Amino acid sequence: MFTYGMPLNFKKWLDDHADRLKPPVGNQQVWQDADFIVTVVGGPNQRTDFHDDPLEEFFYQFKGNAYLNIMDNGKVERVDLKEGDIFLLPPHVRHSPQRPEPESRCMVIERQRPEGVTDGFEWYCLQCNHLVYRVEVQLKSIVADLPPLFERFYGDASLRLCKHCGATHPGKHAHGAVLPSSTTQQGAKP
Repeated sequence: MFTYGMPLNFKKWLDDHADRLKPPVGNQQVWQDADFIVTVVGGPNQRTDFHDDPLEEFFYQFKGNAYLNIMDNGKVERVDLKEGDIFLLPPHVRHSPQRPEPESRCMVIERQRPEGVTDGFEWYCLQCNHLVYRVEVQLKSIVADLPPLFERFYGDASLRLCKHCGATHPGKHAHGAVLPSSTTQQGAKP
């Protein structure tokens, strides 16, 4: 037996984890304790946060369609991920994956963060696009570390108050909401 293990039959892995690729979980990490964080994400899934990843992220939309909302200088742009598309997102590009199609599947590959390198999660005002709240975390486990951060924001109305215009972010009930000044991009425009 090799130190690195044996090849994995991806189709069988998908079949074995199909229940984890639907709401409320929606994702599953393929390997544990590896330098690469290889996650399969299933739809439907819509997020209200924007992720500030200090490292690159690789997306392979292998079933169905999805898109990324990108926050760029106070404006939201949209990068469509059509079935079969791959996309390499540069570090620190604020992005919010949107997977409205049931049964859609995307492989996302990230790297483990070195000690002291943090990820940011941001929420923006749905009225004026100003930053409402940001939290940073030394990410160890996508599955375990994120839900408490999200629940804190959703559960505290004072964190959801926009100090620029006074609007309150609806939290997790913002699904399907469109931020102002959004545009659609075909392909990648980081």
